[in-house]
Amino acid sequence: MNGEVRVSGVEFAYPDGRTALRGLDLSIADGERVALLGPNGAGKTTFALHLNGILRARSGEIWVGGLKLTEPNLAEIRRRVGLVFQDSNDQLFMPSVREDVAFGPANLGLVGEDLDGRVVAALKAVDGLEFVDRPPHHLSGGEKRRAALATVLAMEPAVLVFDEPSAGLDPAGRRQLIDLLRRLSMTQVLITHDMALALDLCPRAVIVSDGKVVASGETGAILSDAALLARYRLEFPHAPSQGTHLHPHPN
Repeated sequence: MNGEVRVSGVEFAYPDGRTALRGLDLSIADGERVALLGPNGAGKTTFALHLNGILRARSGEIWVGGLKLTEPNLAEIRRRVGLVFQDSNDQLFMPSVREDVAFGPANLGLVGEDLDGRVVAALKAVDGLEFVDRPPHHLSGGEKRRAALATVLAMEPAVLVFDEPSAGLDPAGRRQLIDLLRRLSMTQVLITHDMALALDLCPRAVIVSDGKVVASGETGAILSDAALLARYRLEFPHAPSQGTHLHPHPN
């Protein structure tokens, strides 16, 4: 399935009148992995919630794989765009991991062996078969993050949107998640304050500030621009000097 994303002129304001997106434009190629960077309150998560129609723009257009986000297409868009929330507990609410992962496909009408196969494939993709029958609240932070990812992968999305994937993980859990994401072939949008993760995983980085895209380019070049990072209250953990060329790991 085509995972190309095209966003044009998207504007959104919350009911209290606060404007969160101000004519945001962004294009992401099928299969591309992009880091979405920016200060708190920039509009990154608001933008993510637009990609599968949880929030609806007051103006502008969103296309996923050539399908426009409209009311008649909403169910299909939500199947195509999988969102993993920052807090895994928001996606794990059933008595067992198996039931959580089966929840979405079951709502699509899958039953029996087809449903079981979808659950096994999703958990295998996140190295999670060992906790398939455990209650989610018995999992470690890293295991919860992988289980939440499996609930999204079970829907076989064309686009994966992951909000702060490494937040709260220990070094081993973080590395395991990075390895998992690198193995996935669908389009990925990773919203993160973890600059090292962005460099490690994403060939391209996009900076969002005040509801607009203000910079887009090769991740190493973006993270080497000290003035650009400072302007948008971002900081690489090792503070590379101006002009330093950073090389992300190969995909």
